[in-house]
Amino acid sequence: MTTPRHCPGYEKFKDLSSFRCTCTNCGAEKEVFSDELDRQQKCPKCGQIIDCTRCVRYAGAKSTDPR
Repeated sequence: MTTPRHCPGYEKFKDLSSFRCTCTNCGAEKEVFSDELDRQQKCPKCGQIIDCTRCVRYAGAKSTDPR
């Protein structure tokens, strides 16, 4: 038996990106992951629905920069 190099389930989530979404109603921010962008998101402060098409990517496992 070998010791795993990663936590169980790592492969499923290794390519996720994180997005910063801003509520157009109150300006509060919410972090949304790329696998959640297709689901309706509510603002944590005012409860309004957040428009995920306006979210900005700010972190991810894959770099878009050339190496």
